[in-house]
Amino acid sequence: MTAGPGEPDATKEDHHTMSDALAGIRVLDAATVLAGPVSATILGDFGADVVKIEDPKVGDFTRSGGRSAAWLQEGRNKKSVALDLRTPEGQALLHRLVPHFDVVVTNFRPPTLERYRMLPEHLQPLNPRAVLLYLTGFGLTGPYRDRGAFDRIASAYSGLTYVTGEPERPPVRSGYSVIDYMSAYLAAFSVVAALRHRDLRSGSGQVIDLALYEAALRSSEDSVTAFGLDGQVRERLGNKNPAIVPASDFVTVDGRRVSLHAGTDSLFRRLAAVMNQPELAADSRFADRAARIRHQDELYPIIGSWVGRLTADEVVKLLSDADIPASPIMSVADLVNDPHCKDRGSIVTVPDAEFGEVPMVAPLPRLSATPGTVRWAGTTLGAHTDEVLGGLLGLSTSDLDSLREQGVV
Repeated sequence: MTAGPGEPDATKEDHHTMSDALAGIRVLDAATVLAGPVSATILGDFGADVVKIEDPKVGDFTRSGGRSAAWLQEGRNKKSVALDLRTPEGQALLHRLVPHFDVVVTNFRPPTLERYRMLPEHLQPLNPRAVLLYLTGFGLTGPYRDRGAFDRIASAYSGLTYVTGEPERPPVRSGYSVIDYMSAYLAAFSVVAALRHRDLRSGSGQVIDLALYEAALRSSEDSVTAFGLDGQVRERLGNKNPAIVPASDFVTVDGRRVSLHAGTDSLFRRLAAVMNQPELAADSRFADRAARIRHQDELYPIIGSWVGRLTADEVVKLLSDADIPASPIMSVADLVNDPHCKDRGSIVTVPDAEFGEVPMVAPLPRLSATPGTVRWAGTTLGAHTDEVLGGLLGLSTSDLDSLREQGVV
């Protein structure tokens, strides 16, 4: 039988090789929007067999009613099972699935987990070897445990939004859902660590309790320690770094923006030479890092004036030739057409029966012996319901038809 639009070829989808680092690991993705499902996507990229539980009526949020761009990428390598967890019958089927999986991923708030019978005390007895990942907004404990959160809320709570933007303007959220994706990588790492502990030491699974805001908190550099030591509160500085000067963005003569980093003493000496102003490196205001931090308001206009007389390409070439880190500020259109991004394979194209060649971010990071692969893009809703529930649970065609009539699957 030929695969339909958005459905992987059944003769190929389960083909794993020794290069699949997580081949043989089964992941039950019972999560939605966005960090939880992406953590399962990352595991699937490296060979785990992922089954995605979706609402039978609307599917995962990222579908946007169909096979959206977000779903094509984040639903990749996943088998789709339509199962209504709001129903007792759906919850019972989920409980029957849990013993067949090494990992269960969810991100519902604790009250919803209680309602769906998915708290640790519900799932652990069903499969003591399973690693249970709970990636919730505020965690499973604490006074805010029942609150909901998305990337925007986690950014606000974690302090990331507070320090983002220009000092004289209100704070802004990052242009991408960086906390969702940071959380997803942190979660995927924690799953692999827990699996290693299970397989090499304890023989048992465990509960992973990760709050969405905690990934951003871990990326907050030394702000917590600095506040604890002397009460220092990091404020918004726009494109500048409070402890590294010069490091900022500058407008070029052709109206583009270039980002450069020459914050060490050796890099600054090179920058002064490239600017044909070597005397800057000997100037007492700029001769070392501490001095440059104190006098940055005098230094930045000098650099800005030099950059402003050149095109972006000229600036980047001059700086790069002098081993000074620099880059034009790129749009996604710039990036996908950039020769370096292409040469590294940072973006891959995935063949799809409905959309043809679909571009998406490649599985990352790049591993030399066990690289990640995209076996198929996000499938149609419920494409594997019969296969998974029939194959793993032994449900007959009549059983599935009855469940379908009830709206459970």
